[in-house]
Order: sequence, then structure tokens, then C-alpha cells
Amino acid sequence: MHTGIGAFLSPLHAPGQDPHLTIRRDLQLVEHLDELNYDECWFGEHHSLAWPTIGAPETFIAAAAERTRQIKLANGVVPLPFHHPYNVASRAIMLDHLSRGRYILGVGPGATPNDAHQFGVDQDELKRMASEAIPAVQELVNGEERVSAKSDWFVLQDAKMQLPRYSKPGIEMAISSIGSANSPKVAGQFGLSLVSWGAPPPGAPAVDLAQQWRYAEESAEEHGNTMDRSKWRVVAPLYIAETREEAYRDVREGFSTWLWDYWGKAAGFDVATSMEGVKRSQELEAGVEKGLAIVGSVEDAAAAIQRLREETGGFGTFLVYAMNWASFEKTKRSYELLAEQVAPRFSGSTARGDESIQWSVDNRHVFPHTQARRERAEREGRSIHS
Repeated sequence: MHTGIGAFLSPLHAPGQDPHLTIRRDLQLVEHLDELNYDECWFGEHHSLAWPTIGAPETFIAAAAERTRQIKLANGVVPLPFHHPYNVASRAIMLDHLSRGRYILGVGPGATPNDAHQFGVDQDELKRMASEAIPAVQELVNGEERVSAKSDWFVLQDAKMQLPRYSKPGIEMAISSIGSANSPKVAGQFGLSLVSWGAPPPGAPAVDLAQQWRYAEESAEEHGNTMDRSKWRVVAPLYIAETREEAYRDVREGFSTWLWDYWGKAAGFDVATSMEGVKRSQELEAGVEKGLAIVGSVEDAAAAIQRLREETGGFGTFLVYAMNWASFEKTKRSYELLAEQVAPRFSGSTARGDESIQWSVDNRHVFPHTQARRERAEREGRSIHS
């Protein structure tokens, strides 16, 4: 199975930076990824903790759609308990038009307790509410019937979109999973694509991606649906430089700040226990070893992505979880290296060229003049192009 590349922008920016500048740079990054022929870019929705800065990803996607040509743009994801299903569907169809069919609607229950608190939603109700909203959103976005539904938090009365969708036969919908069985099972139940986090937060147990896919397939079979691995995305932080040593040097400080100030201070994870016995100067190495991130050379990155492919049985797209550990220029260079030197190994984009060269090597006899020139050049100790 071929594997494409993309990026997942929460995005995460260390506090203390001008938010106007970080927003402009995020837009510049999306344009950069589009030029590099990345397949997709996903945008998170967050309302707290200061590090993730996009609270209205649909607005951001609309701006990005005008600045790009081919890259797909996705909500990653709409936390459904915070939005009325009709509004979710309305925005999705508008973005489908503005992007000319390059939009993906990612949905989920929401994973940040701070956000749920601000919306006045009980954390224990998030998954239930998301499951109630999904079929209504599906029908509004991709169906033809009017929808009437009533729950304890939304009402729809003969609801139908007056604007037709741009994409035919419909807009792709996906759900995200950070490790539990819930989202994969919901994906199978409603026939959604799956986005899986392949790197756990510090202190959290390792994610069994293969088991996540089994949950999804079992649920799909139970509900008469089929899961498609080509639409499965796996997300992990990644940073590449020309050498492993340079990569570690570039991100060591940023990684440590992210580890302690974001996961520890802001999000409240027990970073100290997860890094017990690890020297501060070796946190990055320990994090890479624990699977928190992929950091290193082109070869390191290729090997890590190949391991993920083998562990999972194959998936459609690898998404770089955008961390901004290094300078903006170096971060862009990392995305370039992934596109130029890693992605072709998994996308099949160079297969025709490789075959063309091999055919030429195997069929020298078809070109006697070239063969004679080669043999003469070899006798004279010079290049055939001399």
C-alpha cells in the first residue's frame, strides 16, 4: 500500500510569541506544504491552554483554501458537543465549495477538559453527545432527506441544507482517536475514516494502532460497513535534518519546553514520572525511545515510518504533528526533507523512473551504438558522456 504525507496543525506554539505572527506563519506553512505537494493538512480546534491557538479552524481553512491549489484541508477535528449539528454541516458545505472539493470534515467528542468546562459540558457526556450528533451531521452533509432529531442538547426540525455540496458523491468524514477503543468503534459504526495518534502523551500507555484498526473493522462488520485503510491517517511528531546530530541539536530545547511546559504545566500530565531517572540533557533521546516523537536524519525518519507501516498493517497517510520545536526556517526545511527524500519511498511516485532506468540497463543490446560507445569508453578509461 502506498502512503502519502500530510501535517496536523493543532497548532502548538510556545507561549510568549505574538499570536498574530504565529497565525501568519501557520498560513505560510500551509502554502509551503502545498508547494511541496503534501497531500493533506489538518487543523485542530482548541479554546484553552495557550499553546494551541486556533479556536475557529473553519475560518483558517477558508483563508488557506484561497492560498493553496492542491492540498486537502481538514477539520481536525470539530468537537461535536460544542456545536449544533446544523452549523457544523453548514460550514462543511461552504468549505467544500471554497476549497473546490479539497475539504475533509473531521469530527470527534473533544479531548480537552478545559474546553468542555468553558462550554459547560460534562466531560463524561462528550462521547455520548458526539455519537448522537454524527448521524445527523452525516445526513445533513451527504444525504438527501430532511432530518428531524431531538436530544437533550440539540433539536432539528425538517432540517436540510439549501446549498448543494460541491464534492460528488460526498464530503469525506473522519473521526480522531488518541488511543481508546471508542473512536475506532464509532468509525466502524458510521463508516467514517479514522485518524489515529501514533505517539502517546508523556506518561500515557503506548498506543496499539493495530488493535485500533481491529476495533474499527469489527464494528464496521457489525454495522454493515467497510473500513478503508487508504483513508486511515496516523499522526506523530516528526523533525528531520541532514544528520541525526543536527536534528537533535535543533530541537533539544524546544522538545524540553514542550514536554514540561505544555504537557506538564498546561495539560497536567505527570511528566516527572514518565521521565524518572532521565537526565534533562537526555530527555529528547528518551522521548524518541519511548515513541513520543520521530527525530533524526532522513534515514531515521524513513525507518520509523516503515516500522509504523509494519506494525499497523498499512495506512493511507502519515501526518506530521506540528510541534514548532525549531526555528521557522529549520522547521520548513524539515518538511522539505520529508517531501523530497522520504515520501517518495512510500508514495510510489518514483516507480516509473526507476523502472525506466532498469529497463535501459536490462536492454543495452537494443542500442548497439550506445553499447559500442560504452565499451570503447571503458577501454579508454573515460565516461561515455565525455
